[in-house]
Amino acid sequence: MEENRNPLLRIPQTTEVHPAGSWLCRMIMCALPVAQITIGSIYLNSCPVQHYIPIYLIVSGVFSLVMDFLSFFHLGKEAEEVGSNARGGSTMGNGLLSLFMFCWFITGNVWIYSIYQPNYDEQSGDPYCNKTLYLFAFWSTTVVYIGLGILLLVGCCFLLCACIIGANQPNSDDVEGGQN
Repeated sequence: MEENRNPLLRIPQTTEVHPAGSWLCRMIMCALPVAQITIGSIYLNSCPVQHYIPIYLIVSGVFSLVMDFLSFFHLGKEAEEVGSNARGGSTMGNGLLSLFMFCWFITGNVWIYSIYQPNYDEQSGDPYCNKTLYLFAFWSTTVVYIGLGILLLVGCCFLLCACIIGANQPNSDDVEGGQN
């Protein structure tokens, strides 16, 4: 049989993460949604210039927690039913929830970035937005883009390294051909 020359197909499979480590990471990931709900609720009426920003935070936090809890449930079922398809019919629901979250994220971007650098002074008489509320919404949204940029950069570097390493490794056919 001829060995595949694609270097990406020669990458070893990754090992599975221990369920306890996965649970710990997921619990840490719940911190941002809880903070979104808390800050959105505390400052619910503190951004007249764009009153949807606290609502955006609350809804984002609630739906992120729902997605986290669904993944917890999936993780628990997976541990119980090793070797079976634990997802079942939840794939469509997860897809719809993810689509909603994506659309909601884009909508939140419009609300947040369209008033960039709002008036923070409540006493000025102009429409304002509470500084804590706005900066939390701004940076929690901006961090998503920073994370995506880092993932894209790391992914491109990984693919480049894999292609370079794969191109420098001799193919088994080349080695056999040289010995004859």
